[in-house]
Amino acid sequence: MLDIQLLRTDLERITHKLAGRNYLFPVDRFNQLEQERKIIQTQTQELQAKRNAASKNIGLAKSKGQDVSEILAEVAHLGDALKLSENKLEQIQSELQSILLEVPNLPHDSVPEGSGEEDNQEIRRWGAIPAFDFEIKDHVSIGESLKMLDFETAAKLSGARFSLMKNNLARLHRALAQFMLDTHVQEHGYVEVYAPYLVNQGSLQGTGQLPKFEEDLFIVSAGSSKKDPLEQHDHFYLIPTAEVPITNIVRDEIIALKALPLKFVAHTPCFRSEAGSYGRDTRGLIRQHQFDKVELVHIVHPDQSYAALEELVGNAERILQKLGLPYRVIALCTGDMGFSAAKTYDIEVWLPAQNTYREISSCSNCEAFQARRMQARFRNENGKPVLLHTLNGSGLAVGRTLVAVLENFQNADGSVSIPEILQPYMNGLDRLRTAGGK
Repeated sequence: MLDIQLLRTDLERITHKLAGRNYLFPVDRFNQLEQERKIIQTQTQELQAKRNAASKNIGLAKSKGQDVSEILAEVAHLGDALKLSENKLEQIQSELQSILLEVPNLPHDSVPEGSGEEDNQEIRRWGAIPAFDFEIKDHVSIGESLKMLDFETAAKLSGARFSLMKNNLARLHRALAQFMLDTHVQEHGYVEVYAPYLVNQGSLQGTGQLPKFEEDLFIVSAGSSKKDPLEQHDHFYLIPTAEVPITNIVRDEIIALKALPLKFVAHTPCFRSEAGSYGRDTRGLIRQHQFDKVELVHIVHPDQSYAALEELVGNAERILQKLGLPYRVIALCTGDMGFSAAKTYDIEVWLPAQNTYREISSCSNCEAFQARRMQARFRNENGKPVLLHTLNGSGLAVGRTLVAVLENFQNADGSVSIPEILQPYMNGLDRLRTAGGK
């Protein structure tokens, strides 16, 4: 959430920057509410002062033995007027808060300007694109030929955009997640977290998914009471990413300066309705309602957040380097960034069957945007509570990494070579083959 003082003192510049994010700020409504707020706030303060003065006069009059009935009536009248004024002020402030919750973060000055993905800027590439002397297959054909990837049964169980993995493909999927966790914990200094998969509304509001993106979420009812079927129950949301529960660890907390930075990693399933994405990536594992991800979260001092962003991207890149998968790093433009991000790098892995790079990690610095929504703070050198900066990124999306391994390491005989770094997790297995294959 943006600091409302920025809008009050520099509205023209802020709305211009938001327009670069393809967001039209409701200037007229904001100005109208601000004008009403100033009037009602002044009125409220005046009524409070009058009531306080009248209450003081009651004490003086009583000490002199005077009749206070007239002053008591005045205090009662002022109290009623004050209550009405306070309620009106609360309504105005509530609407201003609702507006702020819908506003995206401001882009950092280093973010390239642009309206969409065609304006993103490539930063660097790593690894050689593999050459094949046979007709390459996509990951769906490879997995089905191995009889280890089954979309038909998954559709029977759940519907479209779900998958069922079996045998050594399921094991390879698990191995990838374990390898990622081990690397980030043992080499990059993250603390592993096992987090809830169900979260409340406050958590999703804290990281920015609510209220604007509720249609992208799965809502889970807590069930009905046997005593009263009509009784209302709280509901939960399935997490769209582990960023939500992990970042909210510091919600409503004041962290000691010496405890910073905090670096967390978690492997969780992620659940997304993919609203509005129908027709895109309908084949295979690229865009699923349920997928696994290893998530990285940094909670840092504001002065360190952009150094932390570079570190975060490097940690995610290291996974691809260890696997031997070619990739590139992209700086997203103003019009292509996520809602909470001030700056984002995407890492895109090479997929031979698509003959292009596809996103496998998105690493963002949210600055104080999420922290302000969560009231997540630390005590600075002077003991004053100050908003933290939060960062998050995939380290990596497990399913998409599996896709990249299947396609980049496929062989002419239909088998898939397992990257050497993963073989210890596979009990020494060096290839995926069909049952009975050599």
